[in-house]
Amino acid sequence: METAVTYPGKIEGPNILSALPAGPSEQGLARAVMIVSLLFFAVAVPFAKEPLVKIWAFIPIYESALAINDLITAVLLIGQLHISRSRAMLMLVSGYLFTWLMTSMHALSFPGLFAEQGLIGGDGQTTAWLYMFWHAGFPLCVIAYARLQGEIRGDTRRSLLTACAWVLFAVSALTLAATQGGIVPLPALMVGNHYTPTMIGVVSTVWLLSLAALAALWRRRMRSVLDLWLMAVMCAWLCDVALSAVFNGGRFDLGFYAGRLYGLLAASFVLLVLLVENGWLYARLLDATAELRRLMAADALTGIANRRAFDESLDREWRRSARTQAPLSLLMIDVDHFKKFNDCYGHVVGDECLRKVAGILARSAKRGGEVAARYGGEEFAVLLPDIDSAGALRMARHICESIAASAIPHVQSPTSACITVSIGVACMRPGVSTADKPEANCTRLVERADTALYVAKAEGRNRAHAAAEDAGVAMSVANEDAGKDFPSTQAAASQIA
Repeated sequence: METAVTYPGKIEGPNILSALPAGPSEQGLARAVMIVSLLFFAVAVPFAKEPLVKIWAFIPIYESALAINDLITAVLLIGQLHISRSRAMLMLVSGYLFTWLMTSMHALSFPGLFAEQGLIGGDGQTTAWLYMFWHAGFPLCVIAYARLQGEIRGDTRRSLLTACAWVLFAVSALTLAATQGGIVPLPALMVGNHYTPTMIGVVSTVWLLSLAALAALWRRRMRSVLDLWLMAVMCAWLCDVALSAVFNGGRFDLGFYAGRLYGLLAASFVLLVLLVENGWLYARLLDATAELRRLMAADALTGIANRRAFDESLDREWRRSARTQAPLSLLMIDVDHFKKFNDCYGHVVGDECLRKVAGILARSAKRGGEVAARYGGEEFAVLLPDIDSAGALRMARHICESIAASAIPHVQSPTSACITVSIGVACMRPGVSTADKPEANCTRLVERADTALYVAKAEGRNRAHAAAEDAGVAMSVANEDAGKDFPSTQAAASQIA
């Protein structure tokens, strides 16, 4: 039976924030953020009850920014949920949706913001109770996130809709209770702008829930990047609750303002990390797409272009030549007596031979638009835009000489003691003996180069043979006969027959 292999510190799953293991840099940054948060908290505590100016514009700015941050974070986490199908992620999404809705209710209830007693002010205690429900609900969701395991069974969208329905129900019920519309009236937490003794017990419970959420995240055996930044969130959340409802004296003192700034900071941590991660994943996607295109276009053995990439390049270059009326040449190259080479040296050495030949072709075809490709087996092709038949023949001769100079031993070759190649050269000019359809012209160019290749083989191999441009005259050259007159294509072809 096969077993899955796991590695220490590795979290199974896709490359998303909830699955990526926290590296040293992420841990260091999150630790620094938490230390700075605690230092500012320590500095602010002695002055928490210092009364400050009542800035009413601060409340709508704070509430709006908080609601927008939580909503965007929830939407981004929903994308992670669809990828991971994690029950824990579903609970975290629910937590951020809960804080978004509760923040909105809190803003509607705040005295003096939209109405003297708030739009849903009840008896004046609504805002304080909504703050407590809000700051108790999110840590509970984080605790559930830290403890839940496994994937969602069934449809993820249905589970998400169900979770949203429960969040809406919870927010509605808590808002109703806070407006004193519940079955049991809630005790008063505020007298004017100051807290009552009941607040001590309630806020202590809320603070302990935040501490429990931080501990639950800390106890996770393998912490992801998301876990790490949720710990930073809960650390800021503890400072928020402590400054806003424990060490301060009431609304609009230093603790009130500082605590809410901590809350806004806490809401931004995961959002910023998600935005950075989305940008990083998008860059990775572009790199992966480029790599996939390269792999799709590259021959697995030799690394040069494969047959598919060659066909696409041939069609593209022919269309370009049709616009510019420039010549387009093609070399069809075959390794001489390669079957005998494989039989003598084995396929591993044969593969290495093909790689060396491909390397020589790639170094030869280095101008813009030129493509060296493995056409199939031991056969290669080189596409040469803007080069006429004479120039292509010179290139073919250079390739023959380069491969012979590489001195790859071939003791079974009747032609030479080293690996050699035979090359067929063909050139076409748009508008001269060409068809209307580009596909027909591309096929004709390949057929002419292929025919010329067979002529080169019939003439003794280790040479290049070129058909004249769109005419009946052909040129041929062997390495040892450079500069001599070239026989016609028809005459060479008749020798094959």
